[in-house]
Amino acid sequence: MINLTKYMRKGLANAPENPILKFATYASQIPDVVKFTLGEPDFNTPDHIKKVAQKSITDNHSHYAPSNGTIGLRTAASIFLKKKYGQTYDPATEVLVTNGVSEGIFDTVVAVLNPGDVMVVPTPIFSLYMSDEAIINEGIEVVEIDTSQSDFKLTPKQLQQVIDQYGDRVRMLVMNYPTNPTGVVYTQSELDALADVIRDRPIFALCDEIYSELNYDQPHASMEKSLHDQVILMNGVSKSWAMTGYRIGIVCAPKEILTQIAKVHQTIVTTEPTPMQDAAEEAFKNGMDDAQQMKLEFQKRRDVLYEGLTKLGFVCAKPEGAFYIFAKIPTGFEQDDSKFIYDLVDKAHVAVTGGSCFAKGGEGYIRFSYAVAMSQIEEGLKRLEKYVKENRK
Repeated sequence: MINLTKYMRKGLANAPENPILKFATYASQIPDVVKFTLGEPDFNTPDHIKKVAQKSITDNHSHYAPSNGTIGLRTAASIFLKKKYGQTYDPATEVLVTNGVSEGIFDTVVAVLNPGDVMVVPTPIFSLYMSDEAIINEGIEVVEIDTSQSDFKLTPKQLQQVIDQYGDRVRMLVMNYPTNPTGVVYTQSELDALADVIRDRPIFALCDEIYSELNYDQPHASMEKSLHDQVILMNGVSKSWAMTGYRIGIVCAPKEILTQIAKVHQTIVTTEPTPMQDAAEEAFKNGMDDAQQMKLEFQKRRDVLYEGLTKLGFVCAKPEGAFYIFAKIPTGFEQDDSKFIYDLVDKAHVAVTGGSCFAKGGEGYIRFSYAVAMSQIEEGLKRLEKYVKENRK
């Protein structure tokens, strides 16, 4: 029998299985495991949003919405971004509704990059940016900038060095802030300085701001404020309103750029479910401050987990945003984070994510997601304490 898989897309064949999902599946099979793995709020979607989704179904909003999204949702998102962050986009021509930010990233990478182009990615970073390149963009070169020695922040000097090395091949800079997996937050002046490096160059800045409502210690900063014409902005409802299953993302860009991105979206998705768009419209329109209560709870959890990990010898910067702690594996333990996380889950029934899943600079680290109940954090720390005592070499 002929092996047809040999004739399938080479980039897909060479792409590894997502290690985060692979480990999460393994850990889920362990009884009573405490999971600090996937980044999903454990809160419920606010009732006023659920009611709108239910009403949308009852009212038979079951037909195709416009491909770029309902004008109601695009308008509500535009108003939200303007009021919250001072970001200005025309809902008619500069806002696109996608299947979560994940699809928005996919659409943008496909629409912008050509074979031979360079995409610059500060690492550690969410692994999706790497998998997009491996699966759909053969011929695209991803250049990782290890930020582990600069407090997990990209510096203008680092960015300039890459541009000097690769020249006109550099076509896209990826920025995610607050950052997954480190919880790092950039100040506006830091983003302004990075913007100055690529200003008036043919370089797009893909700015993933899905955690914009989860800034703990400062107002949300954005590169859009200093580089509007070159920024492709990502946001959505998944994290701020606990709506991960609704799959609604927002892509914003100047009209000429968004028009091209929308062509990819139209080809692979057509449009998002209308009831989900109605619910997201309600979130943006009447849930302006819904995330505040979640943010306060996340801060409490962060403080408890950070203090507990520090006492156990884990070195980690205190995160200023999102809901992750990126911790260095203490000395006296297996430093290969891929091996460490399997040993930890097998012996202590505590599941975390290996830092190497997030590319260069993540080796020897583990990521804790504190988007879990406080009781789980406390139980997880007890198990970690026992593991540390019994397994240090």
